[in-house]
Amino acid sequence: MKFVKGMDLSTLVELERCGAKYYDNGKEMDILDIMKKYDVDTIRIRLWNDPWTETGESYGAGENDLKTSLEIAKRVTDAGFGVLLNFHYSDFWADPGKQFKPKAWASYGVEELEKAVYDFTAETMEVFEKEGVNITMVQVGNELSNGLLWPEGKVPNYDNIAKFVNAGIRGVRKVDGEVPIMIHLDNGGKNELYREWFDNFMKRGEDFQIIGLSYYPFWHGTLDMLENNMNDIAKRYGKDLIVAEVSMGYTMQDYKDYEKLSDEERKGYATRQELVEKIEYPMTIQGQYDFMQDFLNRISHIADNKGRGFFYWEPAWIPVPGSGWATPASLKYIQDPGPCGNEWANQALFDYEGNVLPTLQLIRDFKAE
Repeated sequence: MKFVKGMDLSTLVELERCGAKYYDNGKEMDILDIMKKYDVDTIRIRLWNDPWTETGESYGAGENDLKTSLEIAKRVTDAGFGVLLNFHYSDFWADPGKQFKPKAWASYGVEELEKAVYDFTAETMEVFEKEGVNITMVQVGNELSNGLLWPEGKVPNYDNIAKFVNAGIRGVRKVDGEVPIMIHLDNGGKNELYREWFDNFMKRGEDFQIIGLSYYPFWHGTLDMLENNMNDIAKRYGKDLIVAEVSMGYTMQDYKDYEKLSDEERKGYATRQELVEKIEYPMTIQGQYDFMQDFLNRISHIADNKGRGFFYWEPAWIPVPGSGWATPASLKYIQDPGPCGNEWANQALFDYEGNVLPTLQLIRDFKAE
């Protein structure tokens, strides 16, 4: 596997609908043309089962149902990129703090959930294949550190976790016998998490090719911790490793004027001051560049050549009115007090006006050796 330079552009359609524009050296360009220019090769796209209320209210955050994610995937394919299709097996965000069952599966027990995961995965793969999408990687579940499809699939119930993940793997394999499959946890600096989770899964699990990690420096420890964990699990499990989510802030300047939301409606900064003080690089344009340079050098020199790339998370999510991480309807679904708003704009690879930041040049020029 070549070294992957990837980006998660799951909010692409929503951002364009809300008026986001992107510029390179002052010239307005299509976001995918910019990605191609800066040597990005793969686009990660999340998939939610049904991100709408029963009465048709949107959950927002990209509205990544089959229709929207397929639209993005076809555009990405036409532009010459590979696609990492990211199954969340939820109607909205799935991460270590929330793994809600889709509404349609809410009453299901273990066997019904296992069948539902298999059917949903296989049927989705068939649609994407029929539409000619260039799927080069599939992620079965998202940030599975605490399991999936709670409560049945919550850690420490590794028997059920394996049943559900295995069902997803089999669903992929029904349609495509060769595409690399990723299993993805968060907290890339926490070695004991990876050892416990994968030690348990390897006893029970179907074959897969890639261990995916999330690494956000505000929450997931130092770069040394990430590097040490990756070196350990590379030797321990013999799988290729990809950092499936990474980002770094470039400013602490507020973007309130761009969102046009009242204070009580907006989430604000992605990183609070007490978290920023813990990180190794400053939240500046140069700090973002230096962090990514250090990060890329480390992950491309993992033991046994197992560090095989990265996906920068939502680099194009600039602050525009109407695009936020949640809506009132989705807050109700995930039982979150909110508020909504962007929360991510100061970690993008574009400034608040949509201009390319220098880190994209670093990514373009980086060669894994």
